[in-house]
Amino acid sequence: MSLLYCNKTRESIMTEVKGRIVIQQCKSASLKLPVAEGQNSEMVDIGRGMVVFVCFLDGASEDTVEHLIKHITNIRLTEEEESGRRVSICETEGDVLLVPQATLGGKMKGRSMQYHNNVDKVVGEGLYRSLCRGVREAVEGVSGGSVKCGVYGARQVLSTTTNGPFTHIIEV
Repeated sequence: MSLLYCNKTRESIMTEVKGRIVIQQCKSASLKLPVAEGQNSEMVDIGRGMVVFVCFLDGASEDTVEHLIKHITNIRLTEEEESGRRVSICETEGDVLLVPQATLGGKMKGRSMQYHNNVDKVVGEGLYRSLCRGVREAVEGVSGGSVKCGVYGARQVLSTTTNGPFTHIIEV
């Protein structure tokens, strides 16, 4: 443990986190998107790949987005069918489903959750769009996989089929 870490309080370390993602490997996933009144709901589906839950915290910027894109596209979580070795989503034809998840920024106070550390909704939506665009360019331009995105600031219904409890939390 570095001296720099030891001299910081737990609270100051937590406030330095600008983005949090939870990556879950999946065999398939479906996200039911909200629609305007009078329209049919739209389903977004992916095949084998990963579901990524995304939350931006105070101080998040385009730099935070760039770090998250690197982590999402380069982390070796996906298992190659032939060899069984772990590869990044860009090294296989895996799909990515990005799901905005503001509750990842929650902090427990007493028996309730508070979300005061989350980025402003307008800023968060812009950062989320940048993240979707960046991951889409990285994955679809290289591997042939597809990238689907949920709707920022809306409740959505998610269904996943996973191949084991294979979930990781990454903070930047």
